[in-house]
Formats: sequence, structure tokens, C-alpha cells
Amino acid sequence: MPFADHRPDPADLDRFRSLCGAKRWSSRLSEIGQRAAGSSLSGRATQQRHALELILARLSDPSALARATPAERRITAFAKEAVKLAATLPAPSRARLRARIEAGLTGEATLVPLFHLLRSAALHRARGFEVAFTGLAEETPWDLVIRRDGAEAEVSCDTVSAEEGRQVHRGDWYQLVDRVNPDLQTWLAAHPGRYLLKMTLPEGMADATRVAGLHRRITEMLQAERRQDSSADAVLKLDPLVLAGAQAAGQGLPAQLRAQFGEEAHLAVTAAPKGAPGGGSVFVMAARAGRENAIAEAAARRMELAAAARLSGRRPGILSIFLDDLDRGEWRSLRERMELEGAARRWMTGPAARPVAAVACSSRMELFGMAPPDAAEGGELRFRNPGHPAAKSPALAPAIVSTN
Repeated sequence: MPFADHRPDPADLDRFRSLCGAKRWSSRLSEIGQRAAGSSLSGRATQQRHALELILARLSDPSALARATPAERRITAFAKEAVKLAATLPAPSRARLRARIEAGLTGEATLVPLFHLLRSAALHRARGFEVAFTGLAEETPWDLVIRRDGAEAEVSCDTVSAEEGRQVHRGDWYQLVDRVNPDLQTWLAAHPGRYLLKMTLPEGMADATRVAGLHRRITEMLQAERRQDSSADAVLKLDPLVLAGAQAAGQGLPAQLRAQFGEEAHLAVTAAPKGAPGGGSVFVMAARAGRENAIAEAAARRMELAAAARLSGRRPGILSIFLDDLDRGEWRSLRERMELEGAARRWMTGPAARPVAAVACSSRMELFGMAPPDAAEGGELRFRNPGHPAAKSPALAPAIVSTN
């Protein structure tokens, strides 16, 4: 893609901020800054979720812009693309673009969906397609129409949070840990040692009510000095922290815990400061849901919704699915275990997939330009629907041929 060697210009970032609305942009950064302040897990999660906005804010400093990393330069290139796109649109279409930006600067939303759209368009241009932003220009349900050698296809760009497939929502886990941590510091001062609190949550944890309930149970369990607390929706067990072969392996504690409990476990470590009462003590919390995560299935559900609501059926359709709120390990596992491929291919055997010639999946790893194996080879994971009439179209092949 042409963004790899992009050299950012401060004027481009100024124009992007103007496109967002200077007052709205400043207000949003202030809001993110307040939520990201401090050392809480929720604060760090906010920094990760809004990394794109924070990068653009940081690079407003010319000295930071001069030292921008390749990933940061890519983000500035997409910001420039947004400005260029706005300049080509008539007033009503430009207003729709501004509305998308406004939505991305509100509440829990981010600018990732917009940048996914811009990146998808850039990918298709790099493959030799003409690209029209018909969603903005003509209010079509699909976002793009791509053309090459007389053939056309509709492209729908959708963003799916991995939280939709998690039984224990990561955001709720962070809130729980932040609530429990002050209690644990006090408890460790009175009970020095190394502890492991294992939690099995058969019904998961996906709302504030469950977070509050679990916090209360942990607090009461520790105060009563019980080693176990069981109910239908949660099983809590407190044991000494023992990690077999940890010293021999030479790993740090987080890596040891991840190796022992697996990638789907939610982990947190609280350590008493050295020199304080209970100094050197450690309290680990490890939680798992009663069922495995179903992130690939969540993506397939979005495919079905998008195919029904966002494609006309008159042209071949391409679903460009962006999976957000994933870390590198999760994204790599989804690809290496072929979970995403399996879910997409199973869905494509059904009648709902008839308008769809191909499904393409990507994540922040590709958006930020990471190299394989952290990112998918070629910038996205793509699966062709062999049952679609356009499956063997030479003109559309660069956009629909499977990447694996």
C-alpha cells in the first residue's frame, strides 16, 4: 500500500482536525484523557481503545511528528485520505462524512470504523480497482463500489467488537479488578504471601450488575477468610500461588500465568509494594467463563446481518469485516486455528450468503501495518464464496480470491 512510506505533513493533521471540528476534537481528547488518567486497568484499556485518536493528538506536536513511527505515519496517511475525500464530496455528502466522524467521537465509539473504510478503499485501489464512495455520495446501504475491467462489486465495511463473542467482557473484567485492587492491598498487608483466586463464571460477566455482585462476593470471602465460595453463577477458590517449572522456564509472571491458564483466561496481578506491610506479596486473579469465546461466530452473525441489509444483490457483494478489541495473540489464534475461516465458510454455505462473493476480515494489526504473523499476509484474511456466480471472475479476482 502507498501509506508505508508516507511522510506526514503538519498541515494535513490541521486539516483533519478542522474536518472533525476543532471544538469537538479538543473536547473529545479532553474526555479521553480524563478516562485514561491514572494507572487503573480501565484507564489503560481506554488508552488502547482510543490509540488512534491519541496518536493523532500526540503528533500535533511537530517534534513528535518528526519522530513518528511507521504505524503512526500510516494513521496520518489515513487522516489525509479523509481530508482528500471530503474535498471531493458535494455539501450533502460531506455532511454525511462529518456525521460519521461525529459518531466516532462520541461515547464509547472510535474513529476506527471510518479508518477501516478508508483503508478498504485504499486496498482496492492498490489492486487496480476504481473506487466510488457511494455510501457517502449516494446514501447507498453499501459503502463502496469497485470497478475493474468492466466488472463491478459492492463493498460493505462493518466493524465488530470482539466483546460480542466473549462470555466475560474484557471491559467488565477491568472494572472488577479496579474495584477489588484497593481491598487486596489492605488484605495482603494483613495476610502476607502468594495467592491465586480462581474464578469460574458459568454465565459469564457482561454487565455492571454482575461486576458489582462479584466484587461483593470477593470482598466478603476475603473478610471471612474463606477459601471457597460457590453458586450457580460463580465458583471462587483461593489457593496458594504455585506455578510448576516457573523458575526453570525463566519466564516473567504474566507469561507464566498465560501459559498455565490459556489465552481465554482473564488475569490480573496485585503486588504489595516492597517495604510496605506485606511487601513482596502477590495476589493473582484468574477468571474463565463456562464456555469458550465465540468471536468468530460473532463475526459470522454480523456477516449475515450485513448481507441482508447492506447489499443489493444486483452486483457481487464483498463484506469487509473489521474485528476490533482484539489483542495480537487472539487475532493470531483466530487465524492459525482457522476459527474465523471455519465460521465464514460455514456461513457461506447457507442461503443468506447468496449476494456475497467474498468475505474479508482484518483487525488493528493490519490497520497499523504490523508484519506477519501478527497481521494477516496481504493486509486481510479473505475467503471466496465458491457458490457465487462471480467466484471465477478474472476482473474481480484480486478482491475475492481467498488469501490462504
